[in-house]
Amino acid sequence: MKNNDNKPQSSRVQLHSKDYKKRRHVITWIISIIIIVALGVAGYFGYLYFKTKNAVDKTYDPQNQVHIGKGEFNGKHKFAVLLMGTDTGALDRTDKRGNTDTLILAIVNPQKKRYTLMSIPRDTMAQMVGADEFKVEKINAAYAMGGSKMAMNTVSKLINVPIKYYAVVNMGGIMKMIRYVGGINIRPTLSFEYGGYVFKKGQLTHMGGGGALAYSRMRYDDPKGDYGRQERQRQVITTLIKKAVSVSSLSNLNSILESVSGNVRTNLPFSALQQIAMNYRGCAQTEKSDYLHGYNAKIDDAAYQVQSTEELQRVSDYCRKELGLKPETINNNETFQNEKNIQNGFKFGSGETQNYQIYDYVESGDNDD
Repeated sequence: MKNNDNKPQSSRVQLHSKDYKKRRHVITWIISIIIIVALGVAGYFGYLYFKTKNAVDKTYDPQNQVHIGKGEFNGKHKFAVLLMGTDTGALDRTDKRGNTDTLILAIVNPQKKRYTLMSIPRDTMAQMVGADEFKVEKINAAYAMGGSKMAMNTVSKLINVPIKYYAVVNMGGIMKMIRYVGGINIRPTLSFEYGGYVFKKGQLTHMGGGGALAYSRMRYDDPKGDYGRQERQRQVITTLIKKAVSVSSLSNLNSILESVSGNVRTNLPFSALQQIAMNYRGCAQTEKSDYLHGYNAKIDDAAYQVQSTEELQRVSDYCRKELGLKPETINNNETFQNEKNIQNGFKFGSGETQNYQIYDYVESGDNDD
């Protein structure tokens, strides 16, 4: 997005933390989806071990490989993984690499025997780190524009937290897995109709792949908007994991592994995933959920979430502390834009419709309008 001096309105909407307190064991989700069942019996059945390794190796992204130090995943060191969910290649969506519908920074802290899930709203205003020119977009566009590297760098710069690892899952792959395990049973969080499927709040509903994807996709008829959709996505994923690890699903192991290998990408190699699964199980018992609180705004007639500098600092301080890092004062494009907009009359928390402008930003020095 180019520099604009007179861009649209903004109205504050503080998000509700209860939307995020329902997620349970999502770090187990990402590990389980990648390793899928067989690691649990890998030590007993060599055939399953090598079959799993072959499938997981296909998920590995060598273009974004990073050095993993000796003992890095020995159960004592803290680490973070950027979890991303895309929605491409299913139900008439054919984009090769779409935007990320879900962005969660998962931080594992073995000293406190817990993991933290820090959600980044998909509409968060952010500088696209690594773009050829200064560009501000919704943060969910980073993956589509520059792949996992730009997504990691953009989130890292936004909250000043180093991010080394990532995992991205295509919801189309989730749909296939649901088919292979014979469907899942879910009680919808609200009543609605979408894509030809009808869902009734609280009524136990058997969903196949198409139904589950429709249930997790709807956004505009949910009073919670995108945050309600994320809640339903987590509900589908956690239910799928419980079903996938059941004994009855092992008969479809070949199909499950095939769907994983074609719909998951990560720069965590098989050996690292093994160590995580074995050495950090104790961290799955306690979970903390948080998110980057935002304000609704419009930039170039598009809806954004804009975070205050105080909120960016709060999230940065928390994440850095969980990783054992000292706090640092955030100084980036977003804090610069906030300062400029406040100087020109923008008031965070006013509840009024306001303009939020994007000014040219030069990281190395002072900036002109």
